[in-house]
Amino acid sequence: MITGKNYIGAELSAIGQVTYKTVNPETNSENDTVFYEATDEEVNKAVTLAAKAFRTYKNTSDTDRATFLDAIAAELEAIKESLTAIYRKESGLPEGRANGEFARTTGQLRAFATMLREGSWVEAILNFSEGKPDIRRMQIPLGPVVVFGASNFPFAFSTAGGDTASALAAGCPVVVKSHPLHAGTGELVSSAIIKAAEKTGMPDGVFSNLNSKGIEVGRTLVQHPLVKAVGFTGSINGGTALCKLAAEREEPIPVYAEMGSVNPVVVLPSALQEKAAFWAEQYAGSITAGTGQFCTNPGLILGIKSEAFDKFTTVLGEAISNIAPTCMLHPGIKQQYDKNKQYVLSQSGYNEVAAPDLKIGENYALQHVISVDGEVFLKNKAYHKEVFGPFSVVVQCEDKAQLTEVLEHLEGQLTGTVLNENEAELYEFAETIEALKGRVGRLIFNGVPTGVDVCAAMTHGGPFPATSDSKFTSVGLTAVKRWVRPVSYQDWPDALLPKALQNNNPLQIIRTINGKVTRNAV
Repeated sequence: MITGKNYIGAELSAIGQVTYKTVNPETNSENDTVFYEATDEEVNKAVTLAAKAFRTYKNTSDTDRATFLDAIAAELEAIKESLTAIYRKESGLPEGRANGEFARTTGQLRAFATMLREGSWVEAILNFSEGKPDIRRMQIPLGPVVVFGASNFPFAFSTAGGDTASALAAGCPVVVKSHPLHAGTGELVSSAIIKAAEKTGMPDGVFSNLNSKGIEVGRTLVQHPLVKAVGFTGSINGGTALCKLAAEREEPIPVYAEMGSVNPVVVLPSALQEKAAFWAEQYAGSITAGTGQFCTNPGLILGIKSEAFDKFTTVLGEAISNIAPTCMLHPGIKQQYDKNKQYVLSQSGYNEVAAPDLKIGENYALQHVISVDGEVFLKNKAYHKEVFGPFSVVVQCEDKAQLTEVLEHLEGQLTGTVLNENEAELYEFAETIEALKGRVGRLIFNGVPTGVDVCAAMTHGGPFPATSDSKFTSVGLTAVKRWVRPVSYQDWPDALLPKALQNNNPLQIIRTINGKVTRNAV
């Protein structure tokens, strides 16, 4: 049952006067539940409880935290039917998308549990020799973490998403600032997390979920002195505002914000010799997947002027025009898409590639693709900006030099893609590819950027404004690194060291001992 209340640890609370409802974007009507925005008192109570829980939770074993994460996945699966129903009512997304995102969410919880059971994630390093101090280093949790739910992934990047899963894995209690577009989904997910915490003996306050339709709750959370780090997925404006708030604190804290990206695609000439139509069809699907509401949506496609690139562009336009428009996540997101799209279309110097003129539902988005010359693109930064939705810009460059110059003028991106069918050509365009690599967190070869695998090698990050810190990822097992810090023990008695650093290596983890990687005891 969805109550509309805040979870402060295991306690439901609704003392505030500010209320709101979520919206079904398919019907453009409000859903039934009234949600209570958290007050300053409730925010303080949740964070204080998280700080209290941290005293115990930081010392739980990796095995116990793994059991907790597995239990969360199991509790989510127990209410999957109810979760899917409210997910669809609040997002307008189809059942297939809900099922896929749900599997991703439970899968990444279990992946972090597996990582914890193996144990080497703590990066134990031991250095000692005669006449020198005995120094041993490992990673330890930071403290309470605030996670901001994302609008476009109600499961995988929100209440029990990658930020929450990785922070809990690290040993950090989590306070979620629930996203107002899917507050009901968030509350149901929260109930599963709380149930799992109780079943596995985790301290009360290890998880809380606070409702908010505005910015005040988020502001108060980031400024709270007991909060030690923040995870955010959303707009550039939102992410940079949080970074500023965190930097202005008496004790500044890190904000790991994933923000804007146009994910440039470089189409090399060889890719078009036999596969122009194939790649055009592939990218029509990628641009419109999820109504273009993926942070990895290919918003920029670059190539060198030629008959083959013209053919690619034409087929792309035809394929895009033949795809039925779909519903966006919320009336506000649809309005922002139309506003941002119209801003780009108010510029001069572009050609239409695909501009379907169809009768659509109120919150449905018309896909749109335009084409500009490289020189026009270089002179007008309006064409560089992300339009969140099914919108893309094709850039027609004069030659390899201009293609490279265009890439060098881009901001940081989550992904960059190279399409190619001739290995020798890659050496010819080495400088171009280097320029692309310098702008992105993930470099893709002969694929589409939509779709982010959850694995140890994944980097879902990139230079600003793709993220606030390009050294980290928000997807994959190394996402845990955001919520820990290193500590070194010097000349401590073996019995008083954490197990990960003890001589006999009781956890049997991989360690680096005097420069050698081993599972052996000292």
